[in-house]
Amino acid sequence: MKELLEYIAKALVENPDEVEVIQEEEEEGKIVLKLKVADEDKGRIIGKRGRIAESIRAILRVKAVKTEKHVFLDIV
Repeated sequence: MKELLEYIAKALVENPDEVEVIQEEEEEGKIVLKLKVADEDKGRIIGKRGRIAESIRAILRVKAVKTEKHVFLDIV
């Protein structure tokens, strides 16, 4: 999961060196991913009306279904 999110984020931003993904696994199969990017790249990750962020969350949910887990994405 972490690698997939990192790959997607680095492809979208201007400063791929500043992309950082932190994975926190909680009980009962829940995974929380925190995505940190440069301030000037936050708009690229979130998108207009949050469409890009929702698309990234949808891709992560599809991956999570295959591993029978629930995933949550926080953009910090």
